[in-house]
Amino acid sequence: MSAQIVTANRLRDGEVVYMTSSGDWSEDLTDSVVAQSSEEADGLLDQAVTPSQELVVVGPYLADVEVEGGIVVALSQREIIRATGPTVHRHFGKQARKG
Repeated sequence: MSAQIVTANRLRDGEVVYMTSSGDWSEDLTDSVVAQSSEEADGLLDQAVTPSQELVVVGPYLADVEVEGGIVVALSQREIIRATGPTVHRHFGKQARKG
């Protein structure tokens, strides 16, 4: 099994978010808590689908990642796009915020 994270969309504005080690949600993939086993990943997903989280996020699911030099990196093209924003131009979306 590859490492996994929990991702979802924030209910308030639809922004892509990632579960952090404190159980909160961050817009930054690198803030996400990484599960190294399927049991750990299932536990994180269970935390994300509680009634209290239903008021915060919608559609939580597990996504495969790698940790390279301490940095969480998305593996699939879908997750790369979700992490960086629209593919129309680098001056839009999350990639524009990072300069």
